[in-house]
Amino acid sequence: MEFHASNTPLLDWSGDALIIGLSEDALPLTGTLAELNSRVSGLLQDLIDDVEFTGKDGATAITRVGSGSNIRKLGVVGLGSSNAMTADTLRRAAAAAARLAKKEKSASLGLSMPVVQDDPALTAQALAEGVSLALHQDNRFKSEDKDGKNGKAPVEQVHLLGLAGQESSLQTAQAICDGVILARELVSAPANIVTPEALAQTAQDIATAHGLELEILEQADCEALGMGAYLGVAKASDLPAKFIHLTYKPAGTPARKLAIIGKGLTFDSGGLNIKGAGSGIEMMKIDMGGAAAMLGAAKAIAQLKPNTEVHFISAAAENMISGRAMRPGDILTASNGKTIEVNNTDAEGRLTLADALVFAEKLGVDAIVDLATLTGACIIALGDDIAGLFSENDELAGAIAAAAEAAGEKFWRLPMEEKYFDGLKSIVADMKNTGPRPGGSITAALFLKQFVTSTPWVHLDVAGPVWTEKESGYNNPGGTGFGVRTLVHWVLRQEA
Repeated sequence: MEFHASNTPLLDWSGDALIIGLSEDALPLTGTLAELNSRVSGLLQDLIDDVEFTGKDGATAITRVGSGSNIRKLGVVGLGSSNAMTADTLRRAAAAAARLAKKEKSASLGLSMPVVQDDPALTAQALAEGVSLALHQDNRFKSEDKDGKNGKAPVEQVHLLGLAGQESSLQTAQAICDGVILARELVSAPANIVTPEALAQTAQDIATAHGLELEILEQADCEALGMGAYLGVAKASDLPAKFIHLTYKPAGTPARKLAIIGKGLTFDSGGLNIKGAGSGIEMMKIDMGGAAAMLGAAKAIAQLKPNTEVHFISAAAENMISGRAMRPGDILTASNGKTIEVNNTDAEGRLTLADALVFAEKLGVDAIVDLATLTGACIIALGDDIAGLFSENDELAGAIAAAAEAAGEKFWRLPMEEKYFDGLKSIVADMKNTGPRPGGSITAALFLKQFVTSTPWVHLDVAGPVWTEKESGYNNPGGTGFGVRTLVHWVLRQEA
């Protein structure tokens, strides 16, 4: 698929489908749109009237244009109120337009959308992201239709009308979408495909393609560093654990030095506290959603080349069952010397993150962000679309929240209620790995806090949004690649 930032006027564009974004206050038609309506013998107004189109956010309609016109199909997509319009409004509108064009077997698509925030670059980037992500189809594991057409002609060319000169924005969009799609495909793949070794190989592929540094710590290396919490989780699996440390360094002196940690449990059986019926065990391939986002961000950042050094880290492993498995009641010692009584082997992600956080802080970074499909409690609190944000550093929390808003990803800051740590206190060790059921996502964040001393740190619990069962916005059923865009926006803003 090719994108073109076009200076062709709306009235002069030729192609298969012209789709126009209309806000609620753009009706009745005036100016150029009224002239377009006249040129197509009133079809645009007829379409609006026939479907009672009001410009409601997400509404779509399309009609065939008669012979003699320079376009074959003419469509509209609603943008809601112009006062509430954001870049994400345009992402979702572009996604809806792209799906409509594909359904109508339109090889070429012309998009005419208003400029958001008086920023043509932001507008072009949002539109390109929406189209690319909506049209991505992952059919790798289907025996038929591997080209993703699903019986429909693909959209081959997309012309962003009135946005000439925004080629660099299209390149940024492409890099970000490359990262999101990588994360989607990692999350969607089964655990017999995406193993700890496969995650390490993905990191190697990124390093090789873009000139990043890569260090893979094997079991002996982790033992030497005292990573008892991480290795306690990993030891039951027949597949070797892989501690991934991928580093992007800019050409010059970096403005800042950051660390991004992704939870990398490629399958979570629950361990000896095995997940039972109705637990969603068959979906535990998604338990590396944090690592997928981390690697997706690495792929994007490597292409965008910001003046910020970024360390991408994941303690990749499986949580399995065998004669070597950690037992409820076992005591593990993390690499900072703190001891952990394991009272539930199904709270394993925080154990791997503990040693990853200690490792990251020793690098002397200015800030740490971790992403993890950590708790079902966060899904109960915030649902499937919103991730939890935890931090005691207001500046860093605000920076992540601002990046998320620009990216169109939803986070909600939850409290770090110190009193709740009482539920993690152990009689025989420094702490237990789980506390009482109430406030489970908060106690999980408080557990992680014990492994960061002074570095500004944010924990993102992304358990809900990394997967969707239905088409929504620019996401298709399966892995969503959630978190990649927020991370990339955050890193790019460090140069300001």
